Amino acid sequence: MRALYALALCLLAGLLMSRVVKKLKLPAVTAYLVGGILIGPYCLGRLGIPGLGFISHEDVLQYKIISEVALGFIAFSIGNEFRLRQLKKTGRQATITAFCEALGATTVVTVVMIILHGIIGKKFPLDAAILLGAIATATAPAATLMVVRQYKANGPLTDILLPVVALDDAIALAVFAVFCSVVTSMNQGAISLISMLAEPILEIVLSLMLGAILGAALTFCEKFFFSNSKRLSLCLTFVILATALAMNTIEVAGFHLEFSGLLVCMMLGTVFCNTCHFSEDLMSKTDAWTAPIFILFFVFSGAELEFSVFSDIAIIGAGLLYILTRSLGKYLGAGIGSRVTGCDGNIVKWLGVTLLPQAGVALGMSLQATKTMGEAGLLVRNITLFAVLIYELFGPMLTKIALTKAGEISVKPTVVKKTNTGRMRHEKA
Repeated sequence: MRALYALALCLLAGLLMSRVVKKLKLPAVTAYLVGGILIGPYCLGRLGIPGLGFISHEDVLQYKIISEVALGFIAFSIGNEFRLRQLKKTGRQATITAFCEALGATTVVTVVMIILHGIIGKKFPLDAAILLGAIATATAPAATLMVVRQYKANGPLTDILLPVVALDDAIALAVFAVFCSVVTSMNQGAISLISMLAEPILEIVLSLMLGAILGAALTFCEKFFFSNSKRLSLCLTFVILATALAMNTIEVAGFHLEFSGLLVCMMLGTVFCNTCHFSEDLMSKTDAWTAPIFILFFVFSGAELEFSVFSDIAIIGAGLLYILTRSLGKYLGAGIGSRVTGCDGNIVKWLGVTLLPQAGVALGMSLQATKTMGEAGLLVRNITLFAVLIYELFGPMLTKIALTKAGEISVKPTVVKKTNTGRMRHEKA
């Protein structure tokens, strides 16, 4: 019963805040995050009343399964952006640009953080500097996708943005695995090139293979159903199945490997949209019934944000430096990559701004750092938490601004209508 109260409260908080931020012309994602903060451990949760807000972060984590499924649907939707006819237009540009912006962020952050280590020494370990450089690569696809959907953004920038975000996470996983291997090898006094490259490559390949198999199976099974409701239910089944399978770990050639849920579900969507002839119509119908799940995902994300990091001035300083250098790296990398590939001027100018949001993947990496790197990992976790807090609150707003400046979010003209009472009413056309 308490779980149902909590879910109802989350939906209500997100919906009510969306009415508030609409007046401020902010994205709905921001409303959901703020709604989560308000019912989280640092606001309503402080009252300690079960069911009226989350009283602790452990309380929020009880609903992690919903967030995992929501991420699965987000990745599944992004897979729809990899239709072959679309890739023929933007595939080369998206791939090169994704590598440039991801590695640009990694390079700038790593260099600056190593310099910071050189200045203040042991207070900021070299391990932390290197791992933060890897985490800087990741971008949050959820916030970006929600802004695109809410404002029905359409144009060259939107066309390249979603594939870049999807590829970004694959690159981030590989970079983080390599950097972790470098840090481990440094601590052990030896660097193994095989261990650095084999594990991330295997994880990515196995994740894509699993997603491709599930995508082919989904297309095959869809042939036996003819109503949209049953076909949509089958999609739901396979996304949940893919999310569950991605939570498993396996042993391959002595390596302890984990699947990437984002890559598995993204590949599931990619194969399905390219092999099922009615997939386009079906994918467009998923928006309506996944909306409540996405609201819950962002409300939970807001409730999870860790405000205790503000108590340490050193974390705030390092966090601000990380935010500035990562933003610079993303912007410069995206600009260079899009310019080299001959992209539209608006893409060169605004793509980097849309790539700032950071959340789930980055937090997962920082959690992994705490498990393996001790105090350095804890420092990385706290800096990442601070950065995610800032990026999640301001990233969606910046994405909206960039898409608007690029002319891909249309501002509907105001028209005047006469009501039954004879009064004039202003409405959006």
